[in-house]
Amino acid sequence: MKKVLLTGATGFIGRHCLPSLLSRGYEVHAVSLKGGPADKWPGGEWHQADLLNSEQVRALVERLRPTHLLHLAWYAVPGKFWTSLENVRWVQASLDLLQAFAQCEGRRAVMAGSCAEYDWRCGYCSEGATPLSPATLYGVCKHSLQMILEGFAKEKQLSAAWGRIFFLYGPHEPPEKLVAYIIRSLLSGVPARCSHGDQIRDFLYVQDVADALVALLDSDVRGPVNIASGQPIILKELIYTIAEKIGRRDLIQLGATPSPLDEPHLIVANNFRLRDRVGWQPMYGLQTGLDATIEWWQQRLRGSHTANYNHFNLV
Repeated sequence: MKKVLLTGATGFIGRHCLPSLLSRGYEVHAVSLKGGPADKWPGGEWHQADLLNSEQVRALVERLRPTHLLHLAWYAVPGKFWTSLENVRWVQASLDLLQAFAQCEGRRAVMAGSCAEYDWRCGYCSEGATPLSPATLYGVCKHSLQMILEGFAKEKQLSAAWGRIFFLYGPHEPPEKLVAYIIRSLLSGVPARCSHGDQIRDFLYVQDVADALVALLDSDVRGPVNIASGQPIILKELIYTIAEKIGRRDLIQLGATPSPLDEPHLIVANNFRLRDRVGWQPMYGLQTGLDATIEWWQQRLRGSHTANYNHFNLV
């Protein structure tokens, strides 16, 4: 039997992994600090634990003895996670979890990395080819954990992979993020203040991100794998696509906020390993993903009167 321990199960990506794991025949054990949400999924079991507490982690893993680990939990407060010292704590917490998993004879581990590990000056990011030179503490800590995971897995003969996640959007996205900010603003009749919008990025719908991570877990592919669409899009095109769907192009204000001088122009992934080696294919295109996201925000905002938003910088 495949028994998976899923961390970060109530987070933006984690909540979307649950149905995919169940559909692949996993016995799912989801862990979060506050336990399961009100809208629990049938077929999964929820556990409450503080992953920053090594004793609680060890006790949980020893009790469950999972065969698989999908580790998504991390410090992710918008606007703060790039430089927060909490990143260092999560490196240690992740190592405690990994050690406990290996000691309980776990077989396969996948952890969530980030495109922030790459040298963004290169623009096009390919595993094994693009230099890894993170410019933030968040990126440094993620990359440090990836290197330790690789070395640890080799010594312990553990099958392990590292999913480098690029840019994503969809239901339950933090409201400060780009797509959520644009949608919320336009649905509420509030101007969406943006920078010039000439940046080129790689966006993937959150359910596809979750499905890709689960497919990676269910494969035998090892090492880093980019989790991305592989399709570049100019941000102002993305913004105006949303505006046209909502019918409020008039509320888009490009150039209303400045961009950092060191902001990279291009960040796009090579997702060949994900498609060819893992065998993953996206279920959502940009149009269908945006439609689903807009519909989710319409339902969430229905009956509310939220009109005050901070502007969003398109980094």
